[in-house]
Amino acid sequence: MLSPAPAAQEFFWDDLLEYIGERRVIPIVGAELLTVPDGTGGEAPLMRVLAVRLAERLRVPADDCTGDDALHQIVCRYIQRGGRREEVYPRIRTLLKELAPAVPPILRELARIRHFNVFVTTTFDSLLAQALDEERYAGAPKTVSLAYSPNNNTDLPADARQSATSTVFHLLGRMSASPDYVITEEDTLEFFTAIQSESKRPNVLLDELKTSHLLLIGNTFPDWLARFFIRIAKHGRLSLQREELEIIADRSVATDPKLVLFLRNFSYRTQIFEQGSAKDFVHELSARYLEKFPAPTSEVGPDLRAGLSVAPAATAEMKPGSVFLSYASQDAPAVKKIRDALEAAGVEVWFDQRKLEGGDDFDKEIKRNIRGCSLFVPVISANTQARHEGYFRLEWALGAERSKLIAETIPFILPVLIDPVGENEALVPERFLQVQWTKLPGGATTPEFVERMVRLIRDFRKREKGLL
Repeated sequence: MLSPAPAAQEFFWDDLLEYIGERRVIPIVGAELLTVPDGTGGEAPLMRVLAVRLAERLRVPADDCTGDDALHQIVCRYIQRGGRREEVYPRIRTLLKELAPAVPPILRELARIRHFNVFVTTTFDSLLAQALDEERYAGAPKTVSLAYSPNNNTDLPADARQSATSTVFHLLGRMSASPDYVITEEDTLEFFTAIQSESKRPNVLLDELKTSHLLLIGNTFPDWLARFFIRIAKHGRLSLQREELEIIADRSVATDPKLVLFLRNFSYRTQIFEQGSAKDFVHELSARYLEKFPAPTSEVGPDLRAGLSVAPAATAEMKPGSVFLSYASQDAPAVKKIRDALEAAGVEVWFDQRKLEGGDDFDKEIKRNIRGCSLFVPVISANTQARHEGYFRLEWALGAERSKLIAETIPFILPVLIDPVGENEALVPERFLQVQWTKLPGGATTPEFVERMVRLIRDFRKREKGLL
């Protein structure tokens, strides 16, 4: 559970933002975030409004259908009066089209978190995809919208997380005229039974859920379904140790003492947001995210379209804990590729383009920055081999000297090779030869390199806080 202690809360948010920066978090979004104006200046749950209108259309009473299962109750009453379940789905589709709800502002906030590339929704509407299109693609319908159902076992594409466009996966079906989406508890049982079956299992999606941190935001699951869903997503006994965590921001869960007791004792990596509603959680998350990953400007161009948050260009004054890139000036174009890839992943990088020939002030600045950096990345190339003198060699010597003060088990020097230079022939400090090198020909980074750097930065920050 989330501790009320301010320090513990800050650690929680810091860790969550680190995971988001690494693109290891999948939000699972539910009906609590879907609201429409109620005509009196307030808001009403969209699904409850739909239930009332459906009751009018089906001519069944709806006065006491005020819970999260209002649609289920209306369908039950219709069946009790001789109606057929299959007749309800096209009517809901018609009602939702007539209502034509605007995108709730809270979904827009969620869509602005650009490190979220894959979303799972447990509702049948298209509002989340619409929010993404409007916030990320100027209204163009670029978001990929996929829907699972027992009759159409669609799976998540293997490259969805790396795609240039966002993806919304409707786990419980998407609105249509046929009964291929969930509105009743029986539908829920059928969908989850199919999801677990060998022939209809969405393997890629479930593998992503298992290996990712999950944000369950406003799904309003009842007790039994919340337990069942987490168990399916994690594909293992909940009390077993695992690295990935689940964060639940859901008023129905937070106010269910039996479920809270179960999660506290048997699902150690599940945390419940207890400081407010699902909307409060999204407000807090969005504000903290935009502070850590400022929104890109209109000049960013391709990165904006790819949904990347780009850190500001490095200046001479380095932020503490940045990655220090040390290179020969002739290699600047290749090293810029490395810098851009790291900054796109939310890593602060010190990339000095002045490359002055020293001087007292500049020397002090370089020494201060090497003392304050989190990782020292010397870029080794044919150019560094050809230059027996150069300011980068002073930086390399200072980096090697600082590494002597750091425990050998803690990575600090991470040499990068951008040209075919043999390690045995490389003109580098002896300290560089004692660690593993990464080959990035021409400065072209790999996802593995970026992921490792992000992970090492996270470990560095945890050590600074005394958590490692």
